[in-house]
Amino acid sequence: MGYERAHLRGRVQGVGMRPTLYLLARARGLKGQIRNDGRGVEMTLDASTEQMDELLLALTRSLPPLARIDDIQRGSCQAAPDLGRTLRIVASAPGEGAALVLPDAASCAACVAECLSPADRRSGYPFGNCTHCGPRLSIQCRIPWDRDHTSMRAFALCADCAREYADPTDRRYHAEPIACPVCGPRCWLVDGQGEGQAQQLAAIEQTVDRLRAGQILAIKALGGFHLACDAQNAAAIARLRARKQRPAKPLALMARDPHIIRRHAECGAAEEAMLRSAAAPIVLLARRSDCGLPEGLAPGLRHLGWMLPATPLQHLLLRTVDFPLVMSSGNLAGEPPCTGNDQALAQLGPVAEAFLLNDREIANRLDDSVVQIGAAGPQVLRLGRGLAPAQAGHGWPQAPAVLALGAQLKAGFVLLRAQDWIGSQHIGDLQRASNLADYEQLLDRYLILFAFRPEHIAVDCHPDYLSHQFGRRLARKLGAKMHVVQHHHAHAVACLVEHGAAPQGGPWLAVCFDGLGLGERGELWGGEFLQVDYCESRRLGRWRPSALPGASAAVTQPWRNLYAVIEQCGGWTRFRVSYPRLAARLTWPSPPQLLTQLVRNLQLSPLCSSVGRSFDALAWLLGVAPDTLSYEGEAAMRLEACATPVDGGYPLTLAHRSGLLELDWRDLWSAVFADLEAGVDAGAVAQRFHRSLADAVVEAVTRLRQNHNLASQIVLCGGVFQNRTLFALCLHGLQDRGLGVWTAQQMPCNDGGIALGQAFVAAARSTCAEA
Repeated sequence: MGYERAHLRGRVQGVGMRPTLYLLARARGLKGQIRNDGRGVEMTLDASTEQMDELLLALTRSLPPLARIDDIQRGSCQAAPDLGRTLRIVASAPGEGAALVLPDAASCAACVAECLSPADRRSGYPFGNCTHCGPRLSIQCRIPWDRDHTSMRAFALCADCAREYADPTDRRYHAEPIACPVCGPRCWLVDGQGEGQAQQLAAIEQTVDRLRAGQILAIKALGGFHLACDAQNAAAIARLRARKQRPAKPLALMARDPHIIRRHAECGAAEEAMLRSAAAPIVLLARRSDCGLPEGLAPGLRHLGWMLPATPLQHLLLRTVDFPLVMSSGNLAGEPPCTGNDQALAQLGPVAEAFLLNDREIANRLDDSVVQIGAAGPQVLRLGRGLAPAQAGHGWPQAPAVLALGAQLKAGFVLLRAQDWIGSQHIGDLQRASNLADYEQLLDRYLILFAFRPEHIAVDCHPDYLSHQFGRRLARKLGAKMHVVQHHHAHAVACLVEHGAAPQGGPWLAVCFDGLGLGERGELWGGEFLQVDYCESRRLGRWRPSALPGASAAVTQPWRNLYAVIEQCGGWTRFRVSYPRLAARLTWPSPPQLLTQLVRNLQLSPLCSSVGRSFDALAWLLGVAPDTLSYEGEAAMRLEACATPVDGGYPLTLAHRSGLLELDWRDLWSAVFADLEAGVDAGAVAQRFHRSLADAVVEAVTRLRQNHNLASQIVLCGGVFQNRTLFALCLHGLQDRGLGVWTAQQMPCNDGGIALGQAFVAAARSTCAEA
């Protein structure tokens, strides 16, 4: 009998793969060794080819819960004669490679049961975990996945934990974050002045007492701090908003179990499955009509973001709490959440009355992931704890090493190499210096974790984006080739990648609706119909452009966009005559005559074909959006929330102008004005607006496919398609025409996902150039 070697790549480190292989090999009487290396898991056994075949088949039937095998490389080999005398799991092999780093995983049922069982040695211990759950990316500093390469290196194992760690039959075998009350991390409670009060379970119980009393607590979690309070307490919520400087952005909630969630929100089977998944993300759920929770949790919105406990600490915190808690990110508005104890005490001291701290270092900051269940299934809105790093294989074996740096808002980056792509967690708005510093630091960490050196760097085409400028500097430093990728082309290609579209396939028709992005000749785009493949895009249609009065000011002040619409529909003077009652209700923050001059000045008010800005304008007209928005997407989210089921829509003309199919919205807006003048309910107007846009999309897609011989799979991309109502109407309308629909699901369809598209555009162009 000779030696057979198998190398497994994918999610194979830190998930119990080695002990699983050990048990399968031992059951078959095989000898040899199993180890991690920089690329995955390597197994060398004194076995026949048939025995290795049978073992690997058995593995597919008994994979550990968090494991995923992307590739297996097989072969016979020479080995030292003594290799076949025993079966061993040996120390990790050094060297560079491409092993996958795993997302943090919510506590498994067995660990939760131990934590809550009075008889177990980990009873009441807030940091228990095993091979099937617990921290991963949040504590990992280097590869391979070994304890010495994590922030758990500070905690030497006690005799009991060492025995579990070394036993291949134990579910804690080589569980690198293994811990217990004797040897592991501890937590403690301090007041706002940093004075200690209690430790471990007593600290958690006192935290609950303070929450019940209406206090705000800062709580250290896996990837950063949370700010917590009683979600039933309107006064506590108002204090939290004022101190956190977060006037309207929704606050996330955590409840002990789905039964408590269902008292307040609609939670179906798909939503519950997502809540209970190993990722344990925030899931957006519609409020019940008898929700009973304060409006201040999510002003003007129909959905609330819910999550279940993901760690033993959170299970202990919630076990006696039969009401939901606010679990908002532990930061001031726009800043990254705190990760260190001293940082939290300094920055959150004006916000929290007390702090539940611990001494396990957070190596990599992670916001909570956000997911919604839409008409096409789960859709990731923010990539964070439990889902980051996003990782998948692809069918481009010759792909070069590409680093794609994303956009300006919802920043994130992607690493692409011959076997797979890796997407970073959400970082935030790079215009804030703290987020930019976090972005650069995290990128350095990823390059180390994945032993990655880029040959190509891809950036957005907007030269003022800080990610673009950083990419140019980095390309010069590394001698990498630069690729500038148009914003909406990247949106579309990200969808193609997710759905496995072949590099030689297409071309496809992509409908790209978002806030705005730089177009091909310096124009501002945001409502585009593009013919795309991986290398190129061609604009076939657009949303009729209108002015952005005051340029960037129009992004946060939606009334400016409405005035630009009125100007194109005949001007303010005609509007007052045609719709006197409606005009009398509008209170412009600036005088109409000044606004007219501003709209007509193209230097101060550039033209933009943005669908997102039209949503903003209507939201303000209907009175559901404030004069100044406090977070991105606020107006559009409020508009969707106010829509009520009603039949019919408005006229939206399709016209050919300048070689493009243009969605001319002037008749639509005139009909909106007429309805409001006649006293039609705002909810009905909002719904008709959504339906009109969807009907126009379906008709435009039908015409463009016929004229340009495009594939039957239609791409819907861009942040506007996070709107459940619009997406569902478009999806069903296109399906009724016999067309398929692709949209982003694993990566966000907003700007948080465009780095994926940038990476593959750069890879395709480099491949074409070499051909």
